[in-house]
Amino acid sequence: MTVADVRDSDPGDGRISTPSTARVPARSADVPVASTLPPLARDRGLPAPDWSEVVEHFREGLIVCDADGVVRHLSPVAERLLPEVVPGELLASAGIAALASAGEFTHRGHRLRVRQVPLSAARCCWYVEDVTETVSRADALLAERARSAFLAVVGEKLGNPLHPDRAAAAVVRLAVPTLADVAVLVLAPRSGRARWWRACRSDDEAPTVDSGKLDAVDLPGAIEEGLAGIEPHTLDWLVEQAVDAGWLPGVIGAEATARVVPLPGRDTPAGVLLVARRATRWYDEADVDLVRAFAARAGAALTTAVLYRDQAEVADTLQASLVPVEPAAAPGVQWGTAYRPAQAGLRIGGDFYGAHRLADGGSVFFLGDVSGKGVEAAVFTGQLRQCLQALHRVESQPGRLLRLLNDALLETTQAHGQGRFATIVLGVARPQRDGGLTLTMAGGGHLPPLVLRASGDIEVVPLSGMLIGVVPDPRIGEVTVRLEPGETCLLYSDGVTEARGGRRGDEQFGAERLFTAVSGCHRMPAPALAERIEQVTCDWLAHGDHDDIAVLALRATGPTVRTPRHLHAVPSSARPERPREIHA
Repeated sequence: MTVADVRDSDPGDGRISTPSTARVPARSADVPVASTLPPLARDRGLPAPDWSEVVEHFREGLIVCDADGVVRHLSPVAERLLPEVVPGELLASAGIAALASAGEFTHRGHRLRVRQVPLSAARCCWYVEDVTETVSRADALLAERARSAFLAVVGEKLGNPLHPDRAAAAVVRLAVPTLADVAVLVLAPRSGRARWWRACRSDDEAPTVDSGKLDAVDLPGAIEEGLAGIEPHTLDWLVEQAVDAGWLPGVIGAEATARVVPLPGRDTPAGVLLVARRATRWYDEADVDLVRAFAARAGAALTTAVLYRDQAEVADTLQASLVPVEPAAAPGVQWGTAYRPAQAGLRIGGDFYGAHRLADGGSVFFLGDVSGKGVEAAVFTGQLRQCLQALHRVESQPGRLLRLLNDALLETTQAHGQGRFATIVLGVARPQRDGGLTLTMAGGGHLPPLVLRASGDIEVVPLSGMLIGVVPDPRIGEVTVRLEPGETCLLYSDGVTEARGGRRGDEQFGAERLFTAVSGCHRMPAPALAERIEQVTCDWLAHGDHDDIAVLALRATGPTVRTPRHLHAVPSSARPERPREIHA
């Protein structure tokens, strides 16, 4: 038998009795009864049990009242849950207003659920059930789901920032208001100073976030303990320290409660999280566990961001050392450069250029291209430029200098088991008394330079030679060119002429288009000319893939020539004449 077997039946038929009250007849001659409970059958010759014996063991307590509201039956369970209810007295006199309607209410520390069922003859029965444990389990499940959902959002939000500052700001912003009214994050000190971020709760608005710095010696004691990996257990002075540090604006120590939790890092804590809120909401064990779980995720995010920052700083430092250096200023020479690596995410590549001053007033200049692309090629260019920087101090004649460079590269590549090589144009520029320049250039398998004459003519320098870093004694071409004041020599890499683009995207830019691009540019300053070559080439590429692009222009400024402030207009003339070759 279950509770459902008797919920809709009539317990007031005289078969149910209580020890504290006399049996009350359930029916009279004037009141017909629709149905009665059948007597229980005997079992193996034993006396039949009474219905009251069965009802006493129901999970729900039963309160039966007559038509006048007088309690006629009170089961032991109901008597235990509602001791104010007394059999023989009016139910209303118990003073439990919640019995007037069905539902749930809290009584004497228990959560009770009440159902009211009408019976025959205007009688009524109340079923009372203690649902305290059920509600507690449901509340605990809901709280755990809320905590899991919060931590899932935290993990998602903190997985994006890869900068320590943005990650720290996200940590304190996420902590308010779920964990605290005020959240302060203090990072581990660097160079004797510690950065902190704070988020404060605002009414109906997003938390306000600010930041600052503190000397490591001025950090509160609780923060120092947290940075040492110790979670402070003395809580009464945490708020006072936070107030003294200026982190709890408008919060008086006696009105707040706070906790400090370290943020796990790789070897030592990445920082410390301080959470504080009004004392009306103390941090219980469940709250502290949630703060610790939040701190673990925040520590992982900050550690990742700091590691990324450190790696980025190393990468930036290395890239800065491998990026082509602008030529040093030299009398009588105006330099112009342009550089665009093949990989957009890098500032380095396999093309290189540069210039160094000589003791006699001249300058060594060079532009070249190494095999490969990306970081490995950039490292090789760095080695090559370092070799040139050292070798030009002992040899300034271009041909011999290039042979020394070849020997050094061969030794380096063979020692590392690499098969790398380079093409290069290396020259020495010496100013003349009339303002012109004498260029002595040696070629190592690179594209021949162009000379833009003052008359507007374009000449190709007949410079040839073998690759550098391949054979012990390569054939090196050498030529001497004179630049009159206002004339320019243009060196460029194959990333210009071999750039693929056009309508179909697979047509090379070629030498003819390069000659067209520089036609009429003989009055341009060297920087503007180099920039124009880069721009025209990139326009031809139309954002497509390309090789490294490098341009080096040197212009004879002369003793009285002033660099124009504005670029001269480049005429869109007809197809230029075929460039002439300079005879060495």
